[in-house]
Amino acid sequence: MINILDRINVLARKNKGNGLTHSELEERDVLRQQYLQIIRGHVNTSFTGLTILDAHGHDVTPKKSKHDSA
Repeated sequence: MINILDRINVLARKNKGNGLTHSELEERDVLRQQYLQIIRGHVNTSFTGLTILDAHGHDVTPKKSKHDSA
């Protein structure tokens, strides 16, 4: 993920300066989509691993969340 972010930043700096070629614009779009997929995966993993407890310590995790994490 760090390599993707580094390349996105390089392209962003170049875009502010001289602009990007057509192939660089396409590369930037692909990299942005890959980055978003990685972030969405991290968020999804974090949320599916959660257990929700009520004030008495009982598991009240919605059934849909339990099903998604299985």
